Parts: sequence; C-alpha cells; structure tokens
Amino acid sequence: MPDTSFPRPTGELTSLLRDIRAAAADDSMPELGFSAYRDYFDTGNRIRYERRYFRRRARLAARAAQALLAPDTDLGPLADTLWSVCDEYTWALPAHVRHSADQDRGPEQCLDLFAAETAHTLAETVAALGDRLDRRVADRVRAEVERRVFVPYTDDRPLNWEGFGNNWEAVCAGATGMAALALLGGSSADASRLATMLDRSRRAMDRYLAGFGDDGGCAEGVDYWVYGYGYFVYFAEALREHTGEDLLDSAKVAQIAAFPHRVALGGGAYVPFSDASERPWLPAGLLTRLAERFGTPPARVVPSLHDDHCYRWGHLSRTLAWFRPGTPAITAEATSHLPDLAWVVHRGRFAFAAKGGHNDEPHNHNDLGHFVLHTRGQSVLDDLGAGEYTAGYFGPGRYEYLHPSARGHSVPIVDGQGQLPGADRAAKVLLFRDDGDTLSFDLDLTGAYEVAGLRSLVRRFRWRPDGRLELTDEIDAERELPVEEVFISRREPTLTAGAASWGDLVTLAHGCPHAALEEVVASDHQARPDRVYRLSCITVAPAGQSVHRFVFEVK
Repeated sequence: MPDTSFPRPTGELTSLLRDIRAAAADDSMPELGFSAYRDYFDTGNRIRYERRYFRRRARLAARAAQALLAPDTDLGPLADTLWSVCDEYTWALPAHVRHSADQDRGPEQCLDLFAAETAHTLAETVAALGDRLDRRVADRVRAEVERRVFVPYTDDRPLNWEGFGNNWEAVCAGATGMAALALLGGSSADASRLATMLDRSRRAMDRYLAGFGDDGGCAEGVDYWVYGYGYFVYFAEALREHTGEDLLDSAKVAQIAAFPHRVALGGGAYVPFSDASERPWLPAGLLTRLAERFGTPPARVVPSLHDDHCYRWGHLSRTLAWFRPGTPAITAEATSHLPDLAWVVHRGRFAFAAKGGHNDEPHNHNDLGHFVLHTRGQSVLDDLGAGEYTAGYFGPGRYEYLHPSARGHSVPIVDGQGQLPGADRAAKVLLFRDDGDTLSFDLDLTGAYEVAGLRSLVRRFRWRPDGRLELTDEIDAERELPVEEVFISRREPTLTAGAASWGDLVTLAHGCPHAALEEVVASDHQARPDRVYRLSCITVAPAGQSVHRFVFEVK
C-alpha cells in the first residue's frame, strides 16, 4: 500500500465507511480458547471456530482502516486489537494446521491462507501508521509476523500448498509477499531476504497462472476468482510499485480479468458451478484497477464491509485506495464460450449455462453435463454451489454430500450409478455452435460413468434465446438399462403426466413413463438449511440406441 493514509473517499463509499465506523466501535473480541480450537478436531465442524475468528478479523480490519482514514483516530483500541491478535495460538484455521507438518512446524507457524492474510493486515497497518503507533505494539507485531510467517517462508523446504496451482498459491504467496514489501528493506540483510521472498512469490504466481487455460476460465468459480486472482493483482501491483516489474502485462492475465463478466447471468447473478455462489460479491477496488488496466467493466456497486465474511484486508484496503466510479465502456457479449473449461453461457432476457470439463477440478463437483436455467433474477434449474465446509466435505467421503455429488446435479443416473470422480472422468466436447438463433452444445459423457453395458451417453443441448431448451440424451447400450434423468431446483415443481412446472417460471415436457420428486434438506455454505428438490424422470434405455428428449420452456 503506497501511502500512509487513504485518498479522500468518494460519495459512493459512504455506506462502506459507515460499516467501518460501526465495526471499529464494536468492543467485542470473541475468545479463541482451547474449547473453540478443539471443536474442529473433535467434531469436524469448522464454522463455529471460524465465526469467532472472522469476527476478530472484522475488528482488526475496521480499526486499521479507520486509523488510516482519520488521522485523529484514537489508536488505543487498535493497539489492543493488534496485541490480541498477536496473542492468538495460531493465525491458521484449525482445518489447515496440518499444512505445517511438512516443515515439522507447529500450528503457530502454519502458513495457510489466513495466517498470510493476517500477516499482510498487520504488516501494512504497522508500516502505514509509523510513529503514530506505540513502538511496543509495533515491535511485537513485527516479531510475530517474522516468527509465524517470514521464518517458514524463508525456509528452503517446500510449503504444503506449493504446487496446488489454485487460489492458495496466489493468496498465500501474494499476502506474504506484500507483508514483506511493507516490513523489509530497511537494511542490506532485509533487502536480501526481501528479494528471496519475492522470488518465491513470483514462482507461486507462475504456478497459479498455469492453472488457467488460455480462455482465462476459473474452474473454482467467481468466488474463488475474487479470492485468488484478487490477491494475484494486489501483489502484482505492489511489486510493480516496488520494482517496476509488471506481472499483469500478459495476454492470459487479461483473459482471466474478464472471467466474471463472461459467466454473468445478469442482474448480479453468476454461474455458480463448483463451490461457487450465484451472487458473489466483487471488490470494487479490484474491478476499478482491472478496468483501468484491461478495459473490463468497472464496479457497479461498492459491497458492504460484511459481504466479505472473512474481512480480508487485501480487498478492503484496495477498495479504499483504488475505487473510482466508472461507466462501462463495452457491452457484454450475449454468448460466452470458454473452450478450456468447456463452459457455455448465454444471457439475454433469459440465461442458460452448461458445462463439460472433468471430475477432478479444483473444488470439484461430479457435474459433467450439468446446466442452469435462469429467469426473473433466479436460477430455477439450479446449481447448488458450495455446501458447508467440514472435515468430511474435503475428505474421502466428499461425494456423499449432496452439493458436490452427482446426486445434487441435473445429470443422468444410469443403472443406479452416478458420475464418478477423477481426472479421467471427462466430458468430450463434440460440438459448440452459436448461429444467433440456436446455441448448440454437445458432450460425450460416457467417460463419467462405469456401468456395465453402457457403450455411450451423449448429451445434446439446443438453446434458443426465446427461452426454449431442448435437451436430448442419446444412449447406446448392450443391455436394457434403467435411467433416472435428474433435474435440480430449490423451487418445488408441480408434476403432471409427462410434464412438470416450476410455478410460472419454467415448464418441462418429457416422455418418461414415471416421475418422482424427492425433497432433500442439506446444509449450505453458511451452515443454514438448504432445501432442494430432485425431480427424477424415470425411464429405461433398451438394448441398442435410444433417444431421451426433454423440452424446457423458460418464461
């Protein structure tokens, strides 16, 4: 962060500034005692500890921002907050402390996403406040950042996340690199360490970018684009200010910048494939900088402080420093095709999206051939996005949970078998064509299944912008195979013979002899009840070739 204070806020930031003042005035700092820490290990529940942890980060970020927005701010409450954060047993989350084992270090030196983010917050705050902050507090902060983050980062042994090639690379390396830029460089020894750390961060950024195809698509979805790409940009701009080197000067980086706009459904909704959400928040400062650098659409709204439930300093500080109101200079394309991801999205009066890919993607769901139909501000044929993150959700039993399983997607179940996980469980794109009248997208899904007697399963989409979707599944079987054609919604449909309707929003005509409706209550990403309706159109694929046709009308 280049300055010791933020520029004069524009009027569009008024609501955010109000949030900051209110959070800064809140004296509550939840305890992170042993009973809270052990909860994850005893029960697998993450959210109870994390809610306390992130409420503490809310106080930290708000008080730091307030101090830099208003030079006459009493720094006593911020000093107490900084001191309290330094008292924490570990800056990492309990679910992540295993990541320090590869360096034979304890939880207090686990360099995970949140330890890196904490170091970044503390480092830039102390550096920007300078002599305004009590030296004893500043010295302790520097010592804790050194011990907990800089020491493991300057250790030659690999960190557990190095090689992930996803958001971890960008966030951990970016936040640590920015912390080093804020605190190091005052001596020749510091300069040497800083150079070493920046080199390590550059290598991580190379791996992060290598995880994208040339289409710039983020398989983890828009939420994780915000997270990983956001920290990549924040680090890249800090590095450019320090060295003149420009990591953003790349055709691929420019393609990645456009990703959320290419998967927009309209009205603030985005394709929620993988562990994403339909209505992610997009940091206004990040969008402003990308608009300046790449001509992508600027921020339309300034999110609330509380939209980021993790209260990340990178997003907040860059919104305060970079945001400028702007007018979109380009019109979004009606159809987006991301060939490396094998996603198609069409938006207009109605929106349609479908995906291929493979079943070993970051934050993977077993969802090849899944699709979304969106109208009047809601996805009726839906993607469930992320479920509640627990130990089991990221363990061997991941696909027993509804949200990432094939059972939670609009894909066929053949002979009682759903899609299987694995990089070899891939969809082959047979056709993509958009002639303006009809969008055609054909996928060979055979490899996603392991069903004796299934020779091939091809799913064909024909989408018309007037709201008509014709979906056909072509099955070639050696023997008679029972088939359940599953369609997922959070809205309860009404069933009639050969048809279904989701209120006055979407209708379905099908030729299946039987249909059944199952209501499932799962747990969403915030541990709230998530009521889901699984419509199963039940039929039989005879030996030989058969075609199963479904017609949706969106209104």
